[in-house]
Amino acid sequence: MAGEAFKALSDPTRRRILELLRAGDLSAGQIAEQFDISKPSISNHLGILRSAGLVSSERQGQSIVYHLNMTVLQEVMEWFYSFGER
Repeated sequence: MAGEAFKALSDPTRRRILELLRAGDLSAGQIAEQFDISKPSISNHLGILRSAGLVSSERQGQSIVYHLNMTVLQEVMEWFYSFGER
């Protein structure tokens, strides 16, 4: 899973989405409003983040709300920092 997470984190748009979600849960529409790119492109980015386990989503009425998955982020950070211990 770490490989997928690092691949997902390699894109600045996806890193910005994670920063937005750090402040709280957001719908796909609310996330898309923060960018000057198409909604399908944002949807693709969200799909990559979801596949990597960095975000999760749930349907709330007609919206899909995204949440930051801190567990996976913590695992990635622990793996990254383990290189400094040698």
